[in-house]
Amino acid sequence: MKADIGLIGLAVMGENLVMNMESKGFTVAVYNRTVEKVDSFVNGRAKGKNIIGCHSLEELRESLKTPRKVMLMVKAGAPVDAFIEKLLEVLDKGDIIIDGGNSNYEDSIRRCSYIESKGLLYVGTGVSGGEEGALNGPSLMPGGSKEAWEHIKPVFQTISAHVEDGSPCCDWIGENGSGHYVKMVHNGIEYGDMQLICEAYQLLKDGLKLSNEEMHEIFADWNRTELDSYLIEITGNILTHKEQNGEYTIDKILDTAGQKGTGKWTAISALDEGTPLTLIGEAVFARCLSAQKDERVKANGVYGKHEAAAVENREEFIENIRKALYASKIISYSQGYSLLRAAAKHYGWKLNYGGIALMWRGGCIIRSVFLGKIKEAFDKNADLENLLLDDYFSAELKKLIPAWRKTVAFAVENGIPVPAFSAALSFFDGYSSARVSANLLQAQRDYFGAHTYERVDRPRGEFFHTNWTGHGGDTASSTYNV
Repeated sequence: MKADIGLIGLAVMGENLVMNMESKGFTVAVYNRTVEKVDSFVNGRAKGKNIIGCHSLEELRESLKTPRKVMLMVKAGAPVDAFIEKLLEVLDKGDIIIDGGNSNYEDSIRRCSYIESKGLLYVGTGVSGGEEGALNGPSLMPGGSKEAWEHIKPVFQTISAHVEDGSPCCDWIGENGSGHYVKMVHNGIEYGDMQLICEAYQLLKDGLKLSNEEMHEIFADWNRTELDSYLIEITGNILTHKEQNGEYTIDKILDTAGQKGTGKWTAISALDEGTPLTLIGEAVFARCLSAQKDERVKANGVYGKHEAAAVENREEFIENIRKALYASKIISYSQGYSLLRAAAKHYGWKLNYGGIALMWRGGCIIRSVFLGKIKEAFDKNADLENLLLDDYFSAELKKLIPAWRKTVAFAVENGIPVPAFSAALSFFDGYSSARVSANLLQAQRDYFGAHTYERVDRPRGEFFHTNWTGHGGDTASSTYNV
């Protein structure tokens, strides 16, 4: 019996993907660098199932149907390149190497070109949903060698999550590194969603002095509104989880956040593309600031902590926070999609933006009802410049703005840090302003560096320099944007 697909890397995600594939009727061949792990898996969790354990890459090769499909679920970076080199020695032309780890999209662009030059096909796929998603149905975002899609499509679309109408949360993204790029932006948006929820939590906790049980009820209520999502759901669950001694687990967790890099990569890419990804950038920096625990404790000793003023109308305050969270979420996704559009133009990718929203509707960490509205927006206008210009989202924001401003104002006046809420509002105010202060900025640049400027009374594309001091001369610097 030949296997439909092979998988290398039997850590949590790899194991669960194998179990998912097998449960959907596929035979899977598995290999792990530590071969004892293969035996342990095949004789344990996978016992009696259509899973073939292999002790070498040669054995893996002989276990697979052609064209062979081998999926790598190993640590991103050098380990992926090392396995690619080993696989190139044993696989044949036309075989397919799939990288399912959290690889950097630039690595995927390079690997795609390299593997194709050897006569094989490459797929770099985002896999989202954590271990639960891997086992029961993740969101899959494959990109790379287009010829590979027809061969992996039956497996990928079968094992992925499916939305209410049966559509799979998996489709072909595009060329070379596009799959991993879309996954990277997904993770950046995930950073933003999590930070926004954390700020809502702190406003409820410090502003209203609510108990964990009370906040649990609020998040449960919010999950029956436009905020219906996996992250809101698990937040409610987290708040009431207790340890054996009856104390709340959330109150015992140190307030220092970790990160694995995808949010940072998203922010760096936004800078490279000249796209204002302010909310996700602040979410990344908020994690960095949280890690400075010792310094924060010292600073608190120097400055103290402002006690929040009493809230007159509790229900209105809670609803204002909900609306601010929803408004900020709209901004975060609009920025994420703007980055996808900029990257697609840069790299020549033909991305289906509505299709990406569908892929994120189920299985992944940011799955939510909200994404259905994004799909509708791009289905209505595939060339939509920004979600904020869509009729539905613009109408929603107009209703949310007063509560959003009140929430941010309360936080600022009472010393409650809300970097993502406030960054979102500042972006919105800048984006919706026909004229901002950049005219003064350009004058400053021209004054000290002769960088030139455009004029409101002349056509765009014409640049001018002023001799501001009277003795600076008429020579101007060349004009360019990084």
